[in-house]
Amino acid sequence: MKKLINLLLWVALFSPVTLYAQECMGIVLKEGSGFEMVTSNGNGKQMGRLVYKIKKVSKDGSDVVVDMDFESFDAKGKSQMANSMQMRCNGNELRVDASSMMMQDQNKQYEAFDMKFTSKDIIFPAKLSVGQTLPDASLHGEGSSGPMAMTTDMAITNRKVEGKETVNVPAGTFDTYKVTSDMNVTSRTVVKIAFDFNTVSYRSDKVLWDIKTETYRKGKLISITELSKIF
Repeated sequence: MKKLINLLLWVALFSPVTLYAQECMGIVLKEGSGFEMVTSNGNGKQMGRLVYKIKKVSKDGSDVVVDMDFESFDAKGKSQMANSMQMRCNGNELRVDASSMMMQDQNKQYEAFDMKFTSKDIIFPAKLSVGQTLPDASLHGEGSSGPMAMTTDMAITNRKVEGKETVNVPAGTFDTYKVTSDMNVTSRTVVKIAFDFNTVSYRSDKVLWDIKTETYRKGKLISITELSKIF
């Protein structure tokens, strides 16, 4: 369950300027820059923080390619896990490979099964409008270890822009769009295990990543992430 919540926290983000900076949907991205999020449980108790740092910015045809490093820390500042991810921006939308949502420790678990993953990108349009429906995203993995087979699936569906709200977070005050979605995570070896979640994300035209994300399970708030720093 803890690993699933860490995954959800994630789910929660993004013409040349210089050699180390590129522009994505009007926002300059520079190598070495990044942002931090603070995480809390459903009762508001701070549980840790998430740090995202841009490792490399490059061009691939009409796309700006952003390679990022991610690390999570507990409430005492101890590193819990790390991962890397890649995003692509063509000026009209930001695309994130859903397979990057697999945390480092989960990847190690899957090594024994020689897992192969396919995914449908998570897409964030440059401009949002109330009532807009956003594309679904998904991740599918399958593999085996000897006679034992494993499959895992993640589906993000029913993504919709519900309204506009002004949101206050540690990093400041932002005018945002409220985006709701459903997430289903399942895995099967001998038995099938499934979890369903609902998320509410608040996104701004001036920032590529989420300003705030709330995660619910069976109608109960279980986690909150808030933008705490942009560097």
